[in-house]
Amino acid sequence: MVCALGAAVCFGTATVLQAVAAREATGGGGGEAALLLRALRQWRYLAGLALDGLGFLLQIVALRSIPIYAVAAALASSLAVTGVVAARLLHVRLSGLEWGAVGMVCAGLAMLGLASGAEGDRQGSMALKWAVLVIAVAVLALGLVGGRWSGRGRDLVLGLGAGFGFGVVEVAVRLIDSLAPSALLANPATYALLIGGGAAFLLLTSALQRGSVTTATAGMVIGETLWPAAVGVVWLGDRTREGLTWLAVLGFVVAVAAALALARFGEAPAETETETA
Repeated sequence: MVCALGAAVCFGTATVLQAVAAREATGGGGGEAALLLRALRQWRYLAGLALDGLGFLLQIVALRSIPIYAVAAALASSLAVTGVVAARLLHVRLSGLEWGAVGMVCAGLAMLGLASGAEGDRQGSMALKWAVLVIAVAVLALGLVGGRWSGRGRDLVLGLGAGFGFGVVEVAVRLIDSLAPSALLANPATYALLIGGGAAFLLLTSALQRGSVTTATAGMVIGETLWPAAVGVVWLGDRTREGLTWLAVLGFVVAVAAALALARFGEAPAETETETA
């Protein structure tokens, strides 16, 4: 759980850096790939990627030790970290309700920490591994065409797509049961992890740069928490401590709901807003 919370700190801080860089990358032609290339020229985006890399390593350790639902809720709490970092470094003013949401995230994670058991003992079937790869390819396809869409619902779709991509990473880590090179190459989950993670970054960059950040981030939180948690419980055998299922469910709901209340911190505020605050 400590590793999961460490990953949330890394991801939450990286969000502030990447969001500023994504805004600075505005302008120029091309699609989503061109946007990502322009963002990669920004030092803040690169620093954010370094934090994302560290967070990913911590996430892998957590996923190998505790259930997916606990890790997913902890990662959703990165929005609380982003809000606190923005308040500290960018002098953004948090309302009383938002500070309350930060506190609720902490309370929900504390309940999850008390109630969650060890990771499930079931091996994922080959059918599940192929299904996760199909989802990853679908997320990649959405990332390649999503930038051409317009109209209502676009931000939510991009956010959900990014969330599903990050959810693929969570599930795929559990489906990789051997690190031997031959086993990795033969495992569909390996390719799902790479494709899903890359597509999620593509969609998230597009959502931060062109759409409603609150809507997109809310979609991302939903996409990266609900279905991976369900997969862990139904197909991988994730359980809670004896008699504490109710506490785990309550903690998960509280943490995710409070994270949704902080969805506006999926992006750092604009410079004029910061100066006003």
